[in-house]
Amino acid sequence: MEQTPRQRSAKVFTHVVFSRDDLLRTGLSGRQITSAVRSGRLTRLRRDRYVRGDAGDDVMLAAQIGGRVTCLSLLRMLGIFVLEVERLHVHVPRNGSRFTGHRRGRARVHWGEASDSAFRHVTTLAEAISHSVRCQDARAALATLDSLMHHQFVTRDELTAIFRLLPARFGVLLRLVDPSAASGPETFMRLILRTLGVQYETQVWIPHVGYVDFVVEGWLIIECDSKEFHEGWEKQKEDRARDIAAARVGYVTVRPLASDILHATSDTQTAIGQMIEALRPRGGAPHRS
Repeated sequence: MEQTPRQRSAKVFTHVVFSRDDLLRTGLSGRQITSAVRSGRLTRLRRDRYVRGDAGDDVMLAAQIGGRVTCLSLLRMLGIFVLEVERLHVHVPRNGSRFTGHRRGRARVHWGEASDSAFRHVTTLAEAISHSVRCQDARAALATLDSLMHHQFVTRDELTAIFRLLPARFGVLLRLVDPSAASGPETFMRLILRTLGVQYETQVWIPHVGYVDFVVEGWLIIECDSKEFHEGWEKQKEDRARDIAAARVGYVTVRPLASDILHATSDTQTAIGQMIEALRPRGGAPHRS
């Protein structure tokens, strides 16, 4: 069963990277540390850095580099929406040692002040959020912020405090954050509808149908599947039944592919605009029962 972001958080924010002094303070002797390394329970990656055997490749690479996982990589570990992560994002203190060339291409390094994190393998969540805003284009960054608030990792006041430390040009993103977005595609669709200048509501309850992602101009339902691939025939049958129930009371339902919303945004916007114009009810709003 897929873990929730909260369950992932409990796993991510736990101690998995240690110095020798850390291990000695837990009560291990030097001989026990050596035994743990030989058995694979610990891995000695470099001088004075030991990693728990189940830490994962990203954590191990960050520790080898001499930094902490941050930005998009940390947020993805938590189950927060990020559009793309091509390389591991690692925070390295400005006074940290430079890493060898063969690792350079495997990581996107964020040089900065020493992290305030209590953990040796990840930065604080606030640091990761700050890095993520700088590392993405505006649409993707907003989708990440929506996801963080939707999953209750941060409050609006906490986000406001983070944005005070960012350049003023990013302030528009804070004003657009909407925690009702349950997925990245929903954020992208919301921005499409804003650009089209149409009226819309999010997370609308319709009797005999349930909650729908968007109701546009009072008659068009747009559902944004959160996954790019099929979720099985049972889910498809459920969706079709909902669409028929909505049609019986005058709604039209469309379900754009997540991949199109995220990666062919301009084409999707054009298609939605044309659909609204072509199907717009003439001579008044459709009947609702």
